Amino acid sequence: MSAIEDRLGHHFANPDLLTEALTHRSAADARGGQLDSNERLEFLGDRVLGLVMAEWLIERFPAEREGNLTRRLSSVVASEALARVGETMGLGEAIRIPPGEERTGLRARQTVMADAVEALLGAIYRDGGLAAARGVIRRHWVALLDADVKPPVSAKNRLQEYTLGRGLGLPQYRLVSAAGPSHAPLFVIAVLAAGREAEGTGDSKRAAELAAAEAWLLGVET
Repeated sequence: MSAIEDRLGHHFANPDLLTEALTHRSAADARGGQLDSNERLEFLGDRVLGLVMAEWLIERFPAEREGNLTRRLSSVVASEALARVGETMGLGEAIRIPPGEERTGLRARQTVMADAVEALLGAIYRDGGLAAARGVIRRHWVALLDADVKPPVSAKNRLQEYTLGRGLGLPQYRLVSAAGPSHAPLFVIAVLAAGREAEGTGDSKRAAELAAAEAWLLGVET
């Protein structure tokens, strides 16, 4: 684990927290509850990340209004961003899942990586406090902030701006299907806008909605 700690820039006084942060629920279930999964630390890390990023965004963009800050925050705490950060941390092979799940592609799921990153932040907060968590976040998220010179706009927001700007009303999203086990779900969501429908898939409802909006917009552009 020392290599991961080196990349994180935080060495754990309590290494059990690091082990817990990297234990997916499927691994805990496979051991009959003998291991703690990373879900509780993920819950904590999500709040820590939101607080530190909100503080940082206000500091970095002192002239921006709340709406732009909200869009920036949503972008840098989204699953896609968390997964990219997790890749730079080298977490992929360190996440603990049962051998049988290797064949299902569970390890490669974006949400698995994103959840592990949030759990790590929760573990760092518990191990070293807010200052330690802030240091790790600022080290690993700075590239994402530097990349977005302008406030990012998600596909859902772009679709809504497109339809409202043309007097077409709000896009309507509906769940088409939900499949897979609870630790590895797959959602299909359809969006209806201006009389045309498009579908998207994802391992969370939000990801599927974004994919559906992107597919709808792609149909307009082509």
